[in-house]
Amino acid sequence: MNYDATYRASVDDPNGFWLDAARALDWANFPTTALEHEDAAWFAGGTLNICHNAIDRHVDAGRGDDPALIFESPVTGNQETYSFADLQSEVAQTAGMLAALGTAQSDRVIIYMPMIPQAVFAMLACARIGAVHSVVFGGFSAAELAKRIDDCDPTLILTASCGIEGARVIPYKPIVDDAITLACGERPTVALWQRPQLTADLSDDRDVDWNEAVAKAEAVPCVDVAADHPLYILYTSGTTGKPKGVVRETGGYAVALAWSMSNIYGVQPGETYWAASDIGWVVGHSYIVYGPLLNGNATVLFEGKPVGTPNAGIFWEIVSRHNVSVLFTAPTAIRAIRAADPDGELLTKANPQSLRALFLAGERADPDTVEWVGAQLDRPVIDHWWQTELGWPALATCIGLGSEPAATGAAGYPVPGFAFDVVDDDGVSVASQATGNLVIAKPLPPGSFRTLWLNQIGFDGYFESFDGRYATGDAGVMGADGSYCVMGRTDDIINVAGHRISTGQIEEVVAGCQSVVECAVIGGRDELKGEVPVAFFVAASDGSDQPEAEIIQAVRTQISPIATPRDVVALNALPKTRSGKILRNLLRAIVNGDTITIPQTIEDPIVVEHAQTKFANRGDL
Repeated sequence: MNYDATYRASVDDPNGFWLDAARALDWANFPTTALEHEDAAWFAGGTLNICHNAIDRHVDAGRGDDPALIFESPVTGNQETYSFADLQSEVAQTAGMLAALGTAQSDRVIIYMPMIPQAVFAMLACARIGAVHSVVFGGFSAAELAKRIDDCDPTLILTASCGIEGARVIPYKPIVDDAITLACGERPTVALWQRPQLTADLSDDRDVDWNEAVAKAEAVPCVDVAADHPLYILYTSGTTGKPKGVVRETGGYAVALAWSMSNIYGVQPGETYWAASDIGWVVGHSYIVYGPLLNGNATVLFEGKPVGTPNAGIFWEIVSRHNVSVLFTAPTAIRAIRAADPDGELLTKANPQSLRALFLAGERADPDTVEWVGAQLDRPVIDHWWQTELGWPALATCIGLGSEPAATGAAGYPVPGFAFDVVDDDGVSVASQATGNLVIAKPLPPGSFRTLWLNQIGFDGYFESFDGRYATGDAGVMGADGSYCVMGRTDDIINVAGHRISTGQIEEVVAGCQSVVECAVIGGRDELKGEVPVAFFVAASDGSDQPEAEIIQAVRTQISPIATPRDVVALNALPKTRSGKILRNLLRAIVNGDTITIPQTIEDPIVVEHAQTKFANRGDL
């Protein structure tokens, strides 16, 4: 079926549609129905094991020698490829270690690891025995790790002796030790993988040498679990300072990801797929680990950065070396590559002929960046949108269903299973091309969350504002062709003297200026107008002598004089997390004189001091 027919089938008969999709997997007990009612678990009564479907199923089908996991670590010089048979052996042995350490079905296991193969083995090993993993991004501090320990009460923490950030070796053991000291509950066992770059000291009464323990362990088989059994808990930021633990159920997640690989991304079993993200985020869970392996693809695990490890050609070199068919990364990675290689010389040298499409997500993809990389690659560049809570793409161009890419600037069309609307603050649908609140009607499709860990009140809050519909927290616009533009968080819609203006729209215009490499526009408080736009930007080396004037003129002519930024501030770099997200809340605090809280995941704290100084010393426009 084409996209239109597939989408219609998914909303007209979700039960039949998803039950048919479930047949792509192996089930110990196949469910008799996909969904009993809109708040029920998907595939109730079904039992399966997601590790079996991601690994053992392919080995049983005769594909044991095919590549499954490709490890590329330019920061250490390591390159390793694991076949499905290799992966089965490593994961079964790691699961045996977990069992020997007393981990049982439904126990929680925190994984605080760098981007190394053992982290993937650990996730799949938990799934193999029905334990619930909770991966915590390796950049988090002891205090943030302690919050997650307190919330999910793990019996075991899996970690490594160190992570590597560029040329820096970051010891992990002291962070884990401090987190356990700060946490309130019983002390969990710690199993630590010793990396050659750093050997960590282990305590006799609590710590286990992972390298030794896994060598002694006996491989264990997969354990079937109910479809609604929790696969993992993934924490996302909360408004009260307490992280929200998104619970992902096994059956619906497996079905959704398996369906998405061929229908959204257009990749077939045996091809290589690369999501250049981190396993600490939802993209890493869904499209480094589970999605590609469920579909029988080789997946790339990358320990490095898009620039500087060693240069801005590393992405294209890896694509070429491993014949990657589809690459998924964040717009900020492409902007960094563009800044370092504006003419695409390194891309041309790598010659990534195997690449069919580049997908972008994680933040809004500004048209200028999309157009630049599209021209360099001469391939489709496709923005798409989703959230940790949803687990997989909700807006996209489904190239596997024959869809043509949506217009540049749009996040795409509703993925089959997702019923979107754009509404005003009273929940009434707005006209096409008008900005409003982006909401999704129930039932949310398989793979979406159905609760937060030990926080049902927090979960219910997602559905209270708009008559039981899921509030994404994002502002959106539906185009005449049925595509959607996601304009940023609803708190990025600012009110300038009574005019509602999207800072995302202003960013799009600023990013299109010749003098701008990347930018962020936030709303600043103003005594007269209430709020005003403030633009921060990184200047291009080949831009004009007066980039601020160019930006002002572009906004005035392409949007409105009302949208003109009060301040335009040039920076050497924008403050970002290590995953590449621009810290707009931090910039907003600088502009408004609020308390500045620097997150543990910041890439470079010095950038914040520079931004404060530059804003304080800004001149009049």
